[in-house]
Amino acid sequence: MIVQAFSVGKFATNCYVAFCEQTRLAVVIDPGFDANSEANRIFKFVEAKSLTATYILNTHGHPDHICGNVIIKNRYRAPILVHEEDARLLGERGKQIAETFGFQHCSPEPDVLLHDGQSVQFGKEVLTVIHTPGHSQGSVSLLGRDEVFSGDTLFAGSIGRTDLPGGSSSQMISSLRRLKALREDMIVYPGHGPVTNIGKENHSNPFMQF
Repeated sequence: MIVQAFSVGKFATNCYVAFCEQTRLAVVIDPGFDANSEANRIFKFVEAKSLTATYILNTHGHPDHICGNVIIKNRYRAPILVHEEDARLLGERGKQIAETFGFQHCSPEPDVLLHDGQSVQFGKEVLTVIHTPGHSQGSVSLLGRDEVFSGDTLFAGSIGRTDLPGGSSSQMISSLRRLKALREDMIVYPGHGPVTNIGKENHSNPFMQF
């Protein structure tokens, strides 16, 4: 799997384009941009690499991870996938939340509701959904062969907030235990901040010491 990261939006969200090198089929993960100028960076990359965007994947339903869904969907007609527990944060309800935080765009209703253990295939690549609530009820991590997209569950040296509506400290600990059990050489692509790996976080992240 080839992964390209873009830092976008007012909260420096990591938007990822992941693709199958052989088939050129791709997914766009967490398009948190709120401006067409930022979307154009993704469009240029997709088209320069001759990719076909097959899915829009949201690791959770907060506006800084979903507000660009509408722009990507309008361009590529790709379906929007989010965990069933965060589906309510998209659509009309999501519009109210986005406006509260000053976002101009919001996401349409999701097309597919994800659940734990579900697989999303694009070409010869597969991402498996790991339900990792704690930051939100429907937070997920997306597990590939050698990488995991952790959303706002696990960051380099830190974790996502649990004090927002839908957050839970106890659920976060359970979710972190699931990530801690992954291979130590597994690359972690977080929702914000630099790339890391499971081994580094297991040994140095203070929130992973349990």
